[in-house]
Formats: sequence, C-alpha cells, structure tokens
Amino acid sequence: MIKVFPFIFILLWSSAFITTKPIIDNSDPFSALAFRFALVALGFFLFSIYSKKKIIVDRKNFFESFFSGVLFHGVYLGGVFFSISKGMPTGIAALIVTLQPILTNALSGPILNEKVSLKQWIGVLLGFSGAVMVLGFDIGDKIPTIGLVATIVALIAITTSTIWQKKLSNNLPLSVSNMNQALGGFVFHIVIIILFAEPYIDFSTTFLIAMSHQIFLVSFGAFTILMFLIKRNSASKTVSIFFLIPPTSALMAWLFLNENLSNLDLLGFLIATIGVYIATRD
Repeated sequence: MIKVFPFIFILLWSSAFITTKPIIDNSDPFSALAFRFALVALGFFLFSIYSKKKIIVDRKNFFESFFSGVLFHGVYLGGVFFSISKGMPTGIAALIVTLQPILTNALSGPILNEKVSLKQWIGVLLGFSGAVMVLGFDIGDKIPTIGLVATIVALIAITTSTIWQKKLSNNLPLSVSNMNQALGGFVFHIVIIILFAEPYIDFSTTFLIAMSHQIFLVSFGAFTILMFLIKRNSASKTVSIFFLIPPTSALMAWLFLNENLSNLDLLGFLIATIGVYIATRD
C-alpha cells in the first residue's frame, strides 16, 4: 500500500493547480487560504480528539510544526496563489516551483548530511528536462514581474519547509503535527490580510466546489501523504516526485479543461517519469 502513496500524492497535488484559478476568481488569495486552513486545522483537531491523540504538546514541538506550516501553507501557497492572481500562468508557476528538487538535493547534503548520488542527480536533471518540455515551450504570455517574484519566494519557502520538516526530531502524531501546521498557515494569512490585503470571498458554487476539493483531497489527503513520505524517506528522494506534477497537471488540463496536449508534451511526460524513477529507486 505504501508504494502507491507517491502516485496518489502526485494525482491529488497536481489537481490542486486545476482548482486554484476558480478559487482566486472568486476571492482574494489570502482570504481564501485563511478560510481553507481554518477549516483544515479544525478538521485535524477533531480527528486528533476522535483518535485520542495528545493535543497539548511541549513548546518546542509546537513551534517547530507551527513554523513549518508558516513556510509551507503560508509563504509557499500564499506565493503561488498571489502570483496566479496577478496574472502568472498556472503552468509556469508550477514549472518554477518544480525547481524545488534541485535546490533540495543541493542543500540536503550539507544540512541533513544526506548523500545525493550521481544517479539521483541524473534523475533530477531528466525530471526537470521533461517538465520543461511539457510547459517551458508554452511560454507565450507576458509574465508579470511581481508574479515571478512571488513564485520564486514560494519556491524558496517549499524547499526550506521540506528540509526543515525532515530535520525535525519530534515524534508528534501526524494529525497533531498537521493541525499545528495548518494553524501556522492560518495565522500567517490572517496577518497578511490585516497588514496588506482587502478580504473578499464570494461563496459561489464554483468557489465552494473548488475549495472543498483543496481542503479534503489536497490538505487532508495529499499533504498528509507528503508529510509521511518526508518522515519515511530522504528529503532528496521524496521531492523528486514533484517533477511529475507539472506534466500531470497538463494532462489533467487536457482531460478536464480541453487544453491542448502535443506529442512534445507526451515525450516530456515520459522523460520526467523516467527521471523520477531513476532518482527515487533504491
């Protein structure tokens, strides 16, 4: 069962890029994310109570998980949502964030003392090349500078969060850790709203469907799987599967949004898949 977790994660995480645009079309990005992570934190709280997990933890473990949530749910997702709201093409945002495995591989050695083999680097390069083939040649729209900056900040945040999460030594139950991380994301977005944003949400049917998808399938499903994989595997191996997200998102857009998918895209998908296989196999 555990072996299928990466594939489930890829499908669920990739689908998030399909529902991000409907959400920000009906709200400002930070209000949407504050709303999302308030419900996610509540959901993990109720599950922790139901499963009789210890909610009150020591200060060190709480702040470690909380800060991880600020980076991942706050800075990373906030950067992605904000960039798309400013006109950044969704596919290009996904492609830039796909640089994460390269940064993680480069940093996991000196920070985590993980040995990154030549085989893993070859897999990383193949994975990125495949992702570029799927999305990189489709760059035709003008990319807004503020959107580009926000996406790069998001890239740095998700890389830092992944390494930070792997470096944590606490043994909190996954539901309790996820609750604290969701709380960190919620607090971050509330602060941004207070200081910089004008809160706005149109609770339309489209917004509710897209938000329900991101809460239940992405935050409860995909993120829990990701935290499990990071804890179980090396950081460098875990993040290599992210190279399959842009191609999978493009495939989903072709299936559900009638977007074009060329032979070059299919070739890129194949190359990215081979790269991930090489980088992650033992």
